[in-house]
Amino acid sequence: MKQFHYLMFAFLVGVLLFWSTPVTAAFAPGAITPESAECIECHKKETNTLYQQWGASKHYGANIGCYECHAAEEGDADAFLHDVKLEDGTTYKGKLISVIVSPRDCGKCHAREVKEFSESHHAYAGNIMGSLDNVLAEVVEGNNGFVTEGFPDGVSAAAVSGCWQCHGSIVKVLPSGKLDPATWPNTGIGRINPDGSKGSCSACHSRHIFSVKQARYPENCGKCHMGPDHPQMEIYEESKHGIAFYANIDKMNLDNPKWIPGEDYNAAPTCATCHMSATANQPVNHDVGMRISWNNRPIISVRPEVSDKKMGLPGAQVNWQTRRGNMQDVCRNCHNQPFVSGFYRQYDALLDLYHEKFAIPGKELMAISAPLREPAKFSNKIDFTWFELWHHEGRRARHAAAMSGPDWTHWHGTYDLAKNFYSHFIPELEELIEKGKSSDDTKKVEAAKATEERLSEIMNSKNHKWHLNKMDPEEQERRKARQAEFKARYTK
Repeated sequence: MKQFHYLMFAFLVGVLLFWSTPVTAAFAPGAITPESAECIECHKKETNTLYQQWGASKHYGANIGCYECHAAEEGDADAFLHDVKLEDGTTYKGKLISVIVSPRDCGKCHAREVKEFSESHHAYAGNIMGSLDNVLAEVVEGNNGFVTEGFPDGVSAAAVSGCWQCHGSIVKVLPSGKLDPATWPNTGIGRINPDGSKGSCSACHSRHIFSVKQARYPENCGKCHMGPDHPQMEIYEESKHGIAFYANIDKMNLDNPKWIPGEDYNAAPTCATCHMSATANQPVNHDVGMRISWNNRPIISVRPEVSDKKMGLPGAQVNWQTRRGNMQDVCRNCHNQPFVSGFYRQYDALLDLYHEKFAIPGKELMAISAPLREPAKFSNKIDFTWFELWHHEGRRARHAAAMSGPDWTHWHGTYDLAKNFYSHFIPELEELIEKGKSSDDTKKVEAAKATEERLSEIMNSKNHKWHLNKMDPEEQERRKARQAEFKARYTK
């Protein structure tokens, strides 16, 4: 009886270990499988670089080979028989495999990571295909000149080589079983795979070494998070965080399996540190939105649970206060709470400024003036002006304030925003108003009068009346006094 209890105890311990052991232990063979050994024999010669990369990976140490990741089943949309051709020219039937290793495949071993990722905005990055950004790439910048079997009517090469490579394409499998060249190769993080899963693990964990060190480098995120509309990479490089990182790379311990600030490194944070990696109080999380308290993508920033609800994601149940607490837990590894709280007050104040002075009135004026514009998107000069105001300058200011990038907040953000608001957006609105007032179309005349009235109210408001030389006398005197104080302080 005791022996039975002992055996039952051992069995339960084994089951618990099977389900709780991280990474590949639950799936790891005792040795390289015959199927993978067959792959290795050929690919060691034909694609030696891939073989070397795999040999330096943790997968190699766990006996996870080619077949364990690329194996397919009968009926899989992208499955094909990978026949083997020997050096003497003879060919024999190979195994059923697929080229694409999807999150569903990775989930056989990395179930928690895949679940977290699948519930994140990254997995839904392909939703951009219905946004104004894609109108630009498909129509304004592009044409239908890239014709493939999957796109007989053509598709824009600008979208294929631009937008889709970060946001992900819908990978099309042709009747022959091959992948359509307009949609593959593609490692966009929101890629729609033939098996229906969303995302691409290799967007961050580059195949075939899947280096954790590389995934922790800021440049890994910078492949997509850079440029005029969301220059997180450039902002990070300017920030004290980035300066400290590049000055202390040798102290970052980037390849350590357990990578906790305050325990394994303290020199600087990277993107991964703040948005994903473990702390003493939090595990690694592959939903990068769980530490973000504002979604700064839209014209007017929204709380992340609001955008999650709109997308039908479980994050709708996690409020912004919890997420901000998660991020502040990271911050406190290097900063005290008063410092952290002060930073967030500054960040929120910048968003308030952007919203009240530019985003809310600009969005309202664009809506009222719609009848005065040509209906096709981006067929009016003001369409580009307004788009860049919120999508470029406005986002730059918001992202930079969130990441402690002062030059990007001001000169590339609020300065460009204000300059283009007053020197382009307002004059272009005035031109539309004048043209509309002289129109024979009564609807345009009415829209012109409504736009003119609202524009006058906005420009005479506290935020904008300086532009009409109507600044309050008290405010003018305060500014003169501050200028005098400044000159007295710094003039010898």
